[in-house]
Amino acid sequence: MSRSVRTRPEGSGQALSEAYDTALLDLDGVVYAGGSAIAYAVESLAEARAGGMRLAYVTNNALRTPDTVAAHLTELGIPTGADDVITSAQAVARLISEQVPRGARVLVIGGEGLRVALRERGLVPVESADDDPAAVVQGFGGPELPWGRFAEASYAVARGMPWFASNTDLTIPSGRGIAPGNGAAVEVVRIATGAEPQVAGKPLPPMHRETILRTGAKRPLVVGDRLDTDIEGAFNGDVDSLLVLTGVTDGARLLAAPPHHRPTYVDADLRGMLSGQPDVDAVGDGGFRCGGWTVTAGAEVLELDGDGEALDGLRALCAAAWTAAGEGACELDGGKALAKLGL
Repeated sequence: MSRSVRTRPEGSGQALSEAYDTALLDLDGVVYAGGSAIAYAVESLAEARAGGMRLAYVTNNALRTPDTVAAHLTELGIPTGADDVITSAQAVARLISEQVPRGARVLVIGGEGLRVALRERGLVPVESADDDPAAVVQGFGGPELPWGRFAEASYAVARGMPWFASNTDLTIPSGRGIAPGNGAAVEVVRIATGAEPQVAGKPLPPMHRETILRTGAKRPLVVGDRLDTDIEGAFNGDVDSLLVLTGVTDGARLLAAPPHHRPTYVDADLRGMLSGQPDVDAVGDGGFRCGGWTVTAGAEVLELDGDGEALDGLRALCAAAWTAAGEGACELDGGKALAKLGL
């Protein structure tokens, strides 16, 4: 599918919660951080829901079941049912079920979320490569997952069993810092076997397909904090996206984003779902204006002038950077401009 190259964030005359019927929300860095709700998340989601928008929570974490995730969100003050949660375990279970017969055994390297998702698809989780599995699936198993589980996966993959992974995120945030994610565990088996898994999670199409099948969304809006999973996943699904700056993406990363990492909209936090989005207009020779800020792309730097809301300046900076970069990543220095905005 061909897509035009995005050269600026888009505007919206309507509140995003009115312009789209379903929000496909990432969790960590968007709704909560370290288990606690991010500022304005609870109130913003309640208002969006009251206005008729469906809220669905989409996570690459295959360890927790939808019931567990829903219970956590409800405790935070965000009433959520298990049907509102879509996990990479569900996406990979569907992928496997399309390639092996119902009732087939699947070797599980991971946690309870994978086992529940496999049973939902009529598949039988097993623990050993000697249990005659028809496939192998790997998902995040938590910090206590024994090293021997990777050996078990390697034995089965080396025997020719189809190999699936819920996701390949190399890292996962924890209360103590950044820890190895499922992608790191997948690399262990890849190194041992030389094989390549089929992957379901964000940013790949199976995950987007799972969210659409489960929500019935007609006009979905992906809401996330990561360019390489949330925004790229929206790009691959050919749907619009809102990047919120409450997680891992900062201004410098956003300016340097290649086309498949450029969001439709940019806002500070989930309050951005409740309002329209300002237009970014081209002015003069290679300049862009948003709110009180005007940006031009010089020979080596992005030049910012004006005053007003910092986010308006960032949106204008994105337009100048992305236009200058075209289909690549911007190499112009935006440091002074970002510093002036306090970003």
